[in-house]
Amino acid sequence: MPTSTVRSTSALDARLTSNSGVALGIFRILVGLMFAMHGTAKLFAFPSGTPVAFGTWPAWWAGVLEIVLGLLITVGLVTRVAAFVASGMMAVAYFWRHFPDGFWPIDNGGESAVLYCFIFLLLVFIGPGSLAVSRR
Repeated sequence: MPTSTVRSTSALDARLTSNSGVALGIFRILVGLMFAMHGTAKLFAFPSGTPVAFGTWPAWWAGVLEIVLGLLITVGLVTRVAAFVASGMMAVAYFWRHFPDGFWPIDNGGESAVLYCFIFLLLVFIGPGSLAVSRR
């Protein structure tokens, strides 16, 4: 590989790495808002859906947790703890709701639960990135 290609690749790597905290922060905000939206759909039918009855187990409680945890993750407040709880919540959702319908997430409708589970687990280990209220 020519030296100029190696240098330009290294320069690009350095530039991308220097902005990784901001990219992670934007990613965390987007994921947190999307997760909170699952809760608003359950509780308030916003932006769409049918609201579940107050106190209904487990849907209403899941909606409350999705809103609270999603907003904590969005603002970057106790992100690791909120992401840990949200990851466990999504694992439970997958095994209670989707896994009985088949093993593969693509077949049983559990793709989003699995993706959220592992996205939140990643946030537990790497933290909130930039643009967070707390840096832990």
